[in-house]
Amino acid sequence: MSDELLAPDMALTLDAPQNIATVSEWLLGTSAVLAHHQGNDETAQLIADVTSMDVRLWDTEWGREGYKIVLIVEPQLYPIYNESELTRIQEVMSTVLEASGKEIDVMNVRPEIPRLAPGWRDQIKTANGPKPSNQGRRPRLAPRHPIEDQMHFTNEWERDVYRVLKKRQAALPDNETIGIMPLGGIRVRLRTFEPDLLITYRGFVGVIEIDGPQHKGHAGIDHSRTRQLLHAGVKVVDRLNVQEVGTLAEVEKFVDDFLTQLGRR
Repeated sequence: MSDELLAPDMALTLDAPQNIATVSEWLLGTSAVLAHHQGNDETAQLIADVTSMDVRLWDTEWGREGYKIVLIVEPQLYPIYNESELTRIQEVMSTVLEASGKEIDVMNVRPEIPRLAPGWRDQIKTANGPKPSNQGRRPRLAPRHPIEDQMHFTNEWERDVYRVLKKRQAALPDNETIGIMPLGGIRVRLRTFEPDLLITYRGFVGVIEIDGPQHKGHAGIDHSRTRQLLHAGVKVVDRLNVQEVGTLAEVEKFVDDFLTQLGRR
């Protein structure tokens, strides 16, 4: 089975019913990878951070297809997408669509509207309490996300790896243990990341990223992100693909190999 994303039928309009299910992810992914290959990793990362987009036929005069595209991004990322950044994104997407005779007339951005949970008041009070925190900014307001040791996790996979790391932490002597930071905000050049797990050990810093099924097709963006973390002083960046891990023993082996590599002088 091919790993290539399904593409929309370019003989139809992009917002035709047959294309609605594929056009957003295909255009975002193709544009991000193109920007990466062109050496424009900052624009590629901005495109990769877009959650989804609305595509609507906007102008059909003179036999042309002009579209209005609205990028939908997480609320905390919304201020980043200023007019200059939108222009860069539009240029890349226009290049992708040019061969099919389709054009982008208008490009806007709007914040993703959070899902409302019954306990939203408590979530807001916790997120904006007297002790500011940059931990788990993205999942903190999402309903039913895992929480352990007063820390937030995006999903169960992240929490499972965290639990294995905690076991290793408890087994080490007090004067040579590890530190574990899930989803801590880290600022690198021109970008703010939230590594899934940041680990300190023997004077070194490492990062574990956990890739779920939704991560498929992001290899180019992952490479750019890894390079920026390494340039910022992170010694080891390793990725755990949950689709290739079937047992707890395999997760434990991954963690042990990671700690060995991180602690090696």
